[in-house]
Amino acid sequence: MSSLLQNTIAIVYDYDQTLSPLYMQDDVIFPEFGIDAKKFWARCSDLVQRGGFDNELAYMKALLDVLALDRPSNKQLKALGARMRLYPGLPAMFDEFGRGGEHLLTEEQKALGVRVEHYIISSGLKAVIDGSVLAPYLRATFGCEFAEDEEGRICFPSRVISQTQKTQYLFRINKGLLKLTEDVNDHMPAELRSVPFQNMIYVGDGPTDVPCFTVMRKAGGQVIAVYNSLDESRASFRKCYQLSTHAERVRHIAPSDYRAGSHLRLLLEEMVLEIANRMVREHHEKADAATVRAPKH
Repeated sequence: MSSLLQNTIAIVYDYDQTLSPLYMQDDVIFPEFGIDAKKFWARCSDLVQRGGFDNELAYMKALLDVLALDRPSNKQLKALGARMRLYPGLPAMFDEFGRGGEHLLTEEQKALGVRVEHYIISSGLKAVIDGSVLAPYLRATFGCEFAEDEEGRICFPSRVISQTQKTQYLFRINKGLLKLTEDVNDHMPAELRSVPFQNMIYVGDGPTDVPCFTVMRKAGGQVIAVYNSLDESRASFRKCYQLSTHAERVRHIAPSDYRAGSHLRLLLEEMVLEIANRMVREHHEKADAATVRAPKH
């Protein structure tokens, strides 16, 4: 048993354009099924603007519509995940951090049970992420899901995660309620929560992550907005710039390069070390407070 109760450092990621330069639909689903991306997204936009759909429900309905004659199974969608393209440094960084961050932590920190865990909260399809090379390194993945009919084909959305609903899953990680059958609204004292927000880091790419950025900052967590430095339009960078300079949603922005020595990697490592050092300091403070000193002669 560890002598440190709340000893987990959680790094939580969005997926599309945070870990991958492309939306998973454009990356692997459209090419597999011969879907015209321009027409598909135009259909989604029409469902949102004229049909009153939420964005996530719009793309899930549009996908069911275009695949009406030959709907795949979730197993087939999962198989597509292995093809998804990732930003530089992935999955290598997940491999290093996935071993509990042991390459960063001191012997004392490791002895106290301090470790790093990875989570993804995405409005994309969970089945596809579950098939990616990142999946073995993840403590949990939360994403949109399809139910299947009697023939095993996707037939209806069974779970939809919008940008505002993402915050629910931050609280699931915070409370350790990773099974979706557990009620995240149940009261839990702060000292019994698995991962206090001050032990969490959230990495996202833009306005859709604002609800998570806001919850994290208000609760004492760390946030990073990432952008694609190869985007010649600068749209990716501009989103992050606005969030940090004008909206004051984030303090740190960085190119989405996860390789050792990159700006983003240095930020993540320094945040992990800062949290780990605080954990050790608090452990010593509690130990000192509980110690009854022997009388001096």
